[in-house]
Amino acid sequence: MTTPRQLPLLLILALVACAPGALAQPAPTPAAAADNGPAEWIDADTGHRVIRLSSEPGSSTLYFHDNSYSPEGDKYIFNSPSGIMMVDLTKLGSAPVKAEVAVAGGSGSYMARRTREVYFQLGGRGGGGRRGGQRGANGQPPAANGAQTPPPAGDQAAGGRGAPGAPGARGGGGGFGGGPVYAFNYDTKATRLVPNATRTLISCDETFTVASITQEDPSGKTPKPPERKIVPQLSRMFPGKKMEDLTPTQQYSVTKEDGLSRRVFNPDSEAFTFTNLKTGEKQTVGYQYGWLNHMQFSPTDPNLMLYAHEGTWHEVDRVWTIRTDGSEMTLRHKRTMDMEIEGHEFWSYDGRTIWFDLQLPRSQDFWIGGVNIDTGKETHYHIERDSWGVHFNVSRDNTLFMSDGGDPTQVAYSNDGMWINLFRVQPDGTVKHERLVNMSKHNYVTGQGGIEPNGSITPDNKWVIFSGNMFGSRQVYAVEIAKSK
Repeated sequence: MTTPRQLPLLLILALVACAPGALAQPAPTPAAAADNGPAEWIDADTGHRVIRLSSEPGSSTLYFHDNSYSPEGDKYIFNSPSGIMMVDLTKLGSAPVKAEVAVAGGSGSYMARRTREVYFQLGGRGGGGRRGGQRGANGQPPAANGAQTPPPAGDQAAGGRGAPGAPGARGGGGGFGGGPVYAFNYDTKATRLVPNATRTLISCDETFTVASITQEDPSGKTPKPPERKIVPQLSRMFPGKKMEDLTPTQQYSVTKEDGLSRRVFNPDSEAFTFTNLKTGEKQTVGYQYGWLNHMQFSPTDPNLMLYAHEGTWHEVDRVWTIRTDGSEMTLRHKRTMDMEIEGHEFWSYDGRTIWFDLQLPRSQDFWIGGVNIDTGKETHYHIERDSWGVHFNVSRDNTLFMSDGGDPTQVAYSNDGMWINLFRVQPDGTVKHERLVNMSKHNYVTGQGGIEPNGSITPDNKWVIFSGNMFGSRQVYAVEIAKSK
């Protein structure tokens, strides 16, 4: 079947209506609606106003480094059981929130960096975010009123994880592959197929996508490092102690790190397959022995990608970049002491700085770290244990940071760390900390019903948006940075 590059709204809706099992997403039941929690409140502990943006249980923000905002900063997207939702930020706080379905049943949502479009997939496991989309009857994508749901596109409809034709291809971080990729223009309402793409991890000018693969260098120029004995993480994290000496939260942390370490001490050979979306040409480059993950194209340079050596952060030099032709594979921050960690790295909006969680050493001394990719100069902002977060994020002008907090099972082991936090950069090179939302009733424990809040700062520096389950169901919230009067 040949799919036109531009699909008008009426044609799309007609095709959806004829598709077997393409059913409208049912409205939330009264019980589900009652589980949504309050629509708005003033946090009693911080004095900040919080507004719920979502109306369906199970809604969530995108992964913290995935782009949720339009280039102009006026639109914001999040995921819901109905599909990809869009909020008009210009009215946030001054009019009732009305999140509208942008793409029914779409998954892998990711805002394009330069155009007024949302990348998305139908089927597969999603592309830009961490979760796949909802499925309707008979495995068909559900539709909703006014939503843009294009039909499958020929051979690409089968999809698959990673880049087709790449041996051992995996999602690798920043999204999973599978199914064709579309771009929905939220101004014109037109939907187009993105040629040769099988995931929404796409460079800023829509030239490349990428997948990590498990494969040895066929040239033989990447020798395997000597085998290393796996070290029990108990001895690394709590020297001289036995498991019974630890708190339950510390035991949980040790067990988690033991699982990660198995892929760190003797890693497979991996590489990247970059696919040129304009020509379909694939090139596998960057062979290295490491667990490659957390890939993020630069927001400004279409030929530069940030990635991580995943695993136990205190045993890997994690933060790397590579160019799409395989050149300039560069370690951006080298560890300076035993048990130092840096991780959950992300780009600044201008693409000049890579920011990351820095601990010198792990679980003891906490910083927001950054490295300028042109000069290599680093910036370190010191923060306290109780203001650390699972993820950090930064405003477009680099004057504000946020963290989403963490419970005692997280690496900071804080007993008072469950807050959405704000940091204002000061003239003397420090940051001033302020708490925005009490998250003490939020479940952070992934795998035990918990979620990561995955917050971000709106482009106008007025709100922090995050996910939370403090009222039972997972919802999306915005907290106003200015205190309520």
